[in-house]
Amino acid sequence: MNRIHSILAAIAIVLGVAIINGCSRTSELPIGDQGEESNTEFTLNEQYDKVRNGARLILAYDAQSNSFKGTVENTTSETLQQVRVEVHLSNGKELGPTTPGNLAPGEKRAIELVATSTDFNAWTAHPEVGTSGDSGSESKGEHDAEGDSGHN
Repeated sequence: MNRIHSILAAIAIVLGVAIINGCSRTSELPIGDQGEESNTEFTLNEQYDKVRNGARLILAYDAQSNSFKGTVENTTSETLQQVRVEVHLSNGKELGPTTPGNLAPGEKRAIELVATSTDFNAWTAHPEVGTSGDSGSESKGEHDAEGDSGHN
């Protein structure tokens, strides 16, 4: 009987640790391979250059056209599904996401997101990979976009 209690106690401890560990994870991690958003804001003369979920996004603000221009590239050996890019402005507005599209291994796509306002002085961005039902990605309906001005 003591052996059964010991086994049940061990199972309860393992389950408790698993539950506590699962609850301590956040839904929005800092930018990285799996994270959703970056807490790092860039000034208007800085360039974003990060890899997330295998997609390398290089993006910079172009004051002359009031737009964010750059590329998104597949850094993996597998096709990335439904790749899209968003920019979040310091004034709370969001640009994008761009039109989702698959990226073959090594494929690079030009990105341009046009801002309709100029009342911002900082920004952040991120690529998204996968369909809207995938973990870590968002659906179009959740976005309060300034304009859907993505060009691929």
